Amino acid sequence: MKEQPFSSSSLKHDRSSLEVAGVLFLENGPYSFSLKAGECLGLSGRSGVGKTQLLRAIADLIPFTGTVCLHGVSSLDIPAPQWRRRVGMVPADPCWWYDIVGMHFPACQNSCFIESTLAELGFGKDALEWQVSRLSTGEKQRLALLRGLVLKPAVLLLDEPTSGLDSFYTTKVENLISSLQESADTTVVWVSHDREQLQRVSTRRLRVEKSELLPVELPAYCKED
Repeated sequence: MKEQPFSSSSLKHDRSSLEVAGVLFLENGPYSFSLKAGECLGLSGRSGVGKTQLLRAIADLIPFTGTVCLHGVSSLDIPAPQWRRRVGMVPADPCWWYDIVGMHFPACQNSCFIESTLAELGFGKDALEWQVSRLSTGEKQRLALLRGLVLKPAVLLLDEPTSGLDSFYTTKVENLISSLQESADTTVVWVSHDREQLQRVSTRRLRVEKSELLPVELPAYCKED
């Protein structure tokens, strides 16, 4: 039973941010890796192999066996909603529950952070008043990223976050994530089919296979089909 509330203050003593050990789900795994605070892991792999489901397991969104720990604290010991505030996932195809963009950002959230990050992502403050129905795919992706960042997660799970963006806005997103790694020690797991992007943003790269994670060295990565 998950009884104890999760306090971020208990995490400050440990620079090891995310530990994934023997994670299995569906017919995939076991998968294991660890990341330090501020590190970015790039995940590649063929379509349908299980990259998204791996992120969902880490975020405690699907059943799995094995362990996922944040600064030594297991997801099994933390209420799922609290875990997802600290280990946040931004999906490739984000869901929207309300008609107006701003309704997804409660008034109690950090308005200064929202306004500044809107600007970094190429929006004006008026974007909060837009109808969701008018948003393009790329606008939805950028605003969904902001929605995930408002909670200031310690770990950010990104599933193809720039797949609907042109090079201009892709650069804005990459720069924003990089700044969060430096200023807030945000740990990132970034899934992408774009090899050049993963070379730019990640400190390590792994290829997801059904039964294992394979290290991808830079020369071999560049030659990958």
